[in-house]
Amino acid sequence: MLFTKDAWPGLADGSITVTFRRWSRAQVVAGRSYRSPAGMLHVRAVDVVELRTITDDDARRAGAADRAQLIERLGGPDAGPVHRIEFTFAGPDPRDELRHDLPDDAALAELQRRLDRLDAAAAGGPWTLAVLEAIERCPGVVSTTLAAELGRERLAFKNDVRKLKALGLTESLGVGYRLSPRGAAVLAARRGVPPGR
Repeated sequence: MLFTKDAWPGLADGSITVTFRRWSRAQVVAGRSYRSPAGMLHVRAVDVVELRTITDDDARRAGAADRAQLIERLGGPDAGPVHRIEFTFAGPDPRDELRHDLPDDAALAELQRRLDRLDAAAAGGPWTLAVLEAIERCPGVVSTTLAAELGRERLAFKNDVRKLKALGLTESLGVGYRLSPRGAAVLAARRGVPPGR
């Protein structure tokens, strides 16, 4: 689930335990866990609510100063249905640990196969090596610039970076991305450089 950066500390320390969203239909399911910028969130309940039922306590649990501020964040009283999502912090994103897990030969071979499958499935042709190399060359560079450098549309480029992130190969920064230690090892293998060189 997406949250603004000011909410990240409250998600991690457990002071933010609810969020309100203007969705035409629910985008999360109770009983499942979802990634957030602060780690994993386990959704306990999802309900459609009326604005009049939202209290100041609800607003504070959502990281707002009070009910009025929360309603303003939601776009005012007439902006559409409001979903109330209650959750608990469920620990760090497993990808955080994965990024630092240097693959052995068998894991490298499996990652190579997965990257080959991503390349084979891409309508525009192979992309994994070019994207990894662009991130290596330009850590912390905004996605718009990286996408333009590769002649790619920004949203499609960001979607591809998310696929690499799911494998533990990249990590998001405040601006742009960088290779993880795992990603650097995979990139070296993709280039045919023996481990340890």
